[in-house]
Amino acid sequence: MAQAPSILRPEDMTRLANYRFAVRMMAEGWLSGRHRARGRGSSSDFLEYRAYAPGDDPRLIDWRAFARTDRLQLRTFEHETHLECHLFVDCSASMDFRDRGPVSKLAYACHFAACVAWLVVRGKDRVSLQLFDEQVRDYLPPGSATTHLNRCLSLLENPIAGGRTELPQALERARGLVRHPVTLVIVSDFLCDLAALQAALNSYLHLGCKVVLVQVLDPGELSLSGQGLARFVDMESGERVTCNPDELRRTYTERMVAMQQRMHAMAAARGMLYLPTTTDRSFYPLFDALAK
Repeated sequence: MAQAPSILRPEDMTRLANYRFAVRMMAEGWLSGRHRARGRGSSSDFLEYRAYAPGDDPRLIDWRAFARTDRLQLRTFEHETHLECHLFVDCSASMDFRDRGPVSKLAYACHFAACVAWLVVRGKDRVSLQLFDEQVRDYLPPGSATTHLNRCLSLLENPIAGGRTELPQALERARGLVRHPVTLVIVSDFLCDLAALQAALNSYLHLGCKVVLVQVLDPGELSLSGQGLARFVDMESGERVTCNPDELRRTYTERMVAMQQRMHAMAAARGMLYLPTTTDRSFYPLFDALAK
């Protein structure tokens, strides 16, 4: 594979070389990856004969069988179908947050997404990329060529955070681009209305899509950083609140835990895969759930 943009480090490619993208769903245990399927065409794996019907490709008729039986029959085969992975990366203003982590949530999310894209293309599968906030910022349709991968990596290399988190709306707008079952990998902090998120995901699930929710948070968001009187600024609305974090920390932490529990319950109930992480952790353990 040709040299990739610098967001993908040589050590990433070396480490990922041991994986194959094949999403394992927790409840059902099914795979979203390359799999065997019935199809028509030339392949080395013969499946069975079936009767010819008007509209079938006459090139698939077995003329030797016709000579023996005086009936038109087609040879059908098993072939490999290929995965199509749609990557959604949240580039809203809240993703630019960094407190206790070594990098911002956005930098972490983009590096992870770059590794996913490389892994998908390496498996000769197709990947698409959408960067969004309250609207679609950048979109690349599915592709599997090295040049396509490098375009994906280039978009992920220097994203600019901005705008509000509008993940449900972004998913609704993108629904028309998906016409058959695919794998969705959504990388976000998911600081949004979870009921609206579930409603937006329902149409993808009804289509048969497999959905992976990768929640990226800064470790400081889980327990509320700060001591004494402090001023907090909403990165998306600009709203300012002055308070004592020591007085709110317990309630805040309980609500963050409850939010993640709701995410987990929502995913488990609908057969989705929920992968929470923080920016001070390696994301490679996530690939134990995404690829083998």
